[in-house]
Amino acid sequence: MTTPIKFGTSGWRGIIAQDFTFDNVRLATQGIADYLNAERKREGSALSRRKPVVILAYDTRFLGREFALAAAEVLAANELQPLLCNRDTPTPVVAYTIRKRRALGGINFTASHNPAEYQGLKFSPANGAPAPPEITRQIEEAIARRQAEGWTFRGAVIGTYRCPTFDPQPAYVRHLRRLVQFDVIRRARLKVIVNVCHGTGRGYLDKLLQEAGAQVTVLNERPDPLFGGHHPEPDAAGMAEAAALVRKTRAHLGLGTDGDADRFGVVDADGRWLTPNQVLVLTLYHLVRNRGWKGCVVRSVPTSHQVDAVAALFGVPVRETPVGFKYIGAVMESEPVIVGGEESGGLSIQGHVPEKDGILACLLMAELVATEKQSLGRILAALEKQTGPFYTERLNIRIVPEQKDAILKRLASGLDRIGPFKVEQFITTDGYKFLLPNQEWVAFRASGTEPMVRCYLEARSERNLARLRAACRKLLAL
Repeated sequence: MTTPIKFGTSGWRGIIAQDFTFDNVRLATQGIADYLNAERKREGSALSRRKPVVILAYDTRFLGREFALAAAEVLAANELQPLLCNRDTPTPVVAYTIRKRRALGGINFTASHNPAEYQGLKFSPANGAPAPPEITRQIEEAIARRQAEGWTFRGAVIGTYRCPTFDPQPAYVRHLRRLVQFDVIRRARLKVIVNVCHGTGRGYLDKLLQEAGAQVTVLNERPDPLFGGHHPEPDAAGMAEAAALVRKTRAHLGLGTDGDADRFGVVDADGRWLTPNQVLVLTLYHLVRNRGWKGCVVRSVPTSHQVDAVAALFGVPVRETPVGFKYIGAVMESEPVIVGGEESGGLSIQGHVPEKDGILACLLMAELVATEKQSLGRILAALEKQTGPFYTERLNIRIVPEQKDAILKRLASGLDRIGPFKVEQFITTDGYKFLLPNQEWVAFRASGTEPMVRCYLEARSERNLARLRAACRKLLAL
């Protein structure tokens, strides 16, 4: 039985050699080629005026370059011009390159922060953002048509196809030099621990900080398809080694990027890992307070309302989007946005690509420390004196598969209370979000692949967080 190829929040992902195979990669690429060529022929399409260039890239995962070459061969057979990055490349660099070279789009082979057994294919259209549902739906339909026809492709021996290559790094670095105040970082003479998680961030984040005069210690810089036996994610566990070294060496901060460098990890001077919510808050504060930027802030549904509280201090409007940076990117393309971000560790700013950039996020944290000459924790504490504290948590609650529909139906009908808390507003932008008194809230999103419901909590006290946690577990237990 043929397995359908479906694009999720960040493209198509699968287990290598199980469903992520060379035949399926060629098939998916053919679907993308069909979409691009149809757009080039469509009257009024902006793609009709562009050269048929498609950017290709890959991260440090197993067979990344070989998959990219297989895709290049299919693109060329469809009279498109593949252009391959000369080494494993960060996702934000791919996004910038698509825009800079006015390409039709880009195909990036990455599974981001997923375990080593996964690979992924991410398609980005001409604006460099993650492809929105209206585009991925057309690609999926093209793939399904080709499957129904029994489409096959006889390619060269794997890894032998010759594709033009180029180096995207210099242009991207020049762009970052216009966004980040490296002169401020240089004057501060920072000591920084950098963890690139065996991924694509090496030679970017560490090199830029070194060139700015920082004393940098780099961890996990050797490219490794197994990521040292860990998930390539700079979360609290992934940044634990960096945190210990920050404390030991009395560094100013620790910074990290995931496998494809679109997510960030930040450790304060005391070794405390800061949540992506906190980093988004700090970025908003810095760009408004220290840079004087104007515009709105964009966050996803389950992202902390501390963002809203800080925005209110400066009179900045807030936009809320569904989960997925493609939605945040769409707002960035339509109106002035100071910063857009989400609780899972993605962030971008005005004047940059509508795509997550972990490299940029880390550099902005270094710039903030250098600007205010104090730790991120102290800056956060000063902000909390004005907004009050926010306590956030995400629960992955497994449910009985047979009860999933009943649980979702119950949530969809709305609730009057979450435990002892009265529901003041019910939001269905993405999943089910219940606003409670005093800026507390709960949001539920069902996993599309597992019998699991993700539960996002935010309270104004640790006691209320515990009460919300217990109420949500009881609610989902049926």
